[in-house]
Amino acid sequence: LLHYNFPAFSTGEARPQRGISRREIGHGNLAHRALKRMLPDDLPYTVRIVSDILESNGSSSMATVCAGCLALLDAGVKMKKPVAGIAMGLITDEGNVKHAVLSDILGDEDHLGDMDFKVTGTVDGITATQMDIKCDGLPYEILEQALRQAKEGRLHILKIINETIPAPREDYKPHVPRIVAMTVDKEFIGAIIGKGGEVIQGIQETTGATVTIDEIDGKGEIEISAANKECIDAAVARIKEIIAVPELDKVYTGKVRSILEFGAFVEFMPGRDGLLHISEISWDRLESMEASGLHEGDEVTVKLIEIDKKTGKFRLSMRALQEKPEGYEERRPERRGPRREGGDRGPRREGGPRGPRREGGDRGPRHEGRGPRQPRHDEE
Repeated sequence: LLHYNFPAFSTGEARPQRGISRREIGHGNLAHRALKRMLPDDLPYTVRIVSDILESNGSSSMATVCAGCLALLDAGVKMKKPVAGIAMGLITDEGNVKHAVLSDILGDEDHLGDMDFKVTGTVDGITATQMDIKCDGLPYEILEQALRQAKEGRLHILKIINETIPAPREDYKPHVPRIVAMTVDKEFIGAIIGKGGEVIQGIQETTGATVTIDEIDGKGEIEISAANKECIDAAVARIKEIIAVPELDKVYTGKVRSILEFGAFVEFMPGRDGLLHISEISWDRLESMEASGLHEGDEVTVKLIEIDKKTGKFRLSMRALQEKPEGYEERRPERRGPRREGGDRGPRREGGPRGPRREGGDRGPRHEGRGPRQPRHDEE
């Protein structure tokens, strides 16, 4: 979108500011045509250029083209090629016996001359033209001369533009609204949304960005939009943390979720907890977790030292990030007392044949019920 504003005071006039004139529409359309083809084809944004003309004694539409190109480059829009424009004029006598082609005409030359010919383009060609003539016609030679002079003037202006901004900024300005699209595996959709939308709503509340996710063709298509770079970066970082895979020996900053007698559980990545054993907190021996000084909600820096292949559980360490004390020796586990002399249980008892079974070959018939209880000796 290109808005070209040409208020009355820019030409020293005093008249009420009402609707836009045909002049503003035509000149704004010329500048719009000149620039729009040089925008990148994959630009995901709507771009709005506002040209406020404060003073005019020349071609304000060509000034809009040149200034609009500089604004786009400075904003970080990856233009295919820079664009510049120049207005050509013509003064002739009757019958076109004598003529003079003027470059970059002023207001009087535009008013008194016979032609107002505007040419915009890049170093390689023309992107837009517009011509107003007051004479009955133009010989081909005059038109050819005007085009050649316009090219020389355009290349001169483009050289100055390239000296000012050789290439588009590497990134958009910090205050530019952003849109970022991401594609994740289907398995991460639930983790990003969370139970009852808790996770995705938390991302939006804390970052100020708007996050939407849809399942398309077995993939999660995420769209993140925000009013500035800070918000969009924060939202993208949160989502990347959720879909990231824990890496062995990598350092993380996490939060203590719970404390037990043998250690603490630390959420080192969104939705992923690891055990920080009491022996991995410090190189000093800690008798209890109270001596560690850790509390629920504390932020700690830990190193992922083990991922159990069977259970997928994580073991974390704080002391792995601390310098090992000089002369430190790992404590060996206490051994049990010495075995009794002999070193074994002694020889087994010599076995022998069992005695013959009593006749009948079984235990006899079972008695129906237990019968009355017999009194003990002390009850007699």
